[in-house]
Amino acid sequence: MSVLYRFVKNNNEKSKSYGQYFIKAVMTQTTDLSMLADRIQRNCTAKRSDVLAVLTELVEVMQDELQASHRVKLDGFGSFKIGISSTCAESPKKFSLTDNMKGLHVNFTPETKTGSDKKRTKTFLTGCHVQFAPKNADIAGDPESGDNGNSENP
Repeated sequence: MSVLYRFVKNNNEKSKSYGQYFIKAVMTQTTDLSMLADRIQRNCTAKRSDVLAVLTELVEVMQDELQASHRVKLDGFGSFKIGISSTCAESPKKFSLTDNMKGLHVNFTPETKTGSDKKRTKTFLTGCHVQFAPKNADIAGDPESGDNGNSENP
């Protein structure tokens, strides 16, 4: 399997690469918890309902842990933590949560492995290949594209 891509024209007039093309990964579907449970059930002895129960509980427990200001690390997967977006204030006394805090977000850092060449690679990208998305691929939206027929490693 390969990650599919399409060509997209840069329409940002303020960019120095305005009018040029770049590639963008495209997704052909969304896999939800139920679909993951089905696949996991096929690969192990646990029943789909048990897998789904564990995955659902994982989401709830992770929410509790993240909101308790804990980092959540899933070995072989990566780690999650909550971050805060804010604007600056002249001093801590002049900082106001109402005025300066803009919002919360979740940061995800994928697990990495270091190879014999001392190069770090994100676990999810090990062995990953890219391929041009065929014109008949069921992909939401249709950015300006052209098939160059190339398939290559990232």
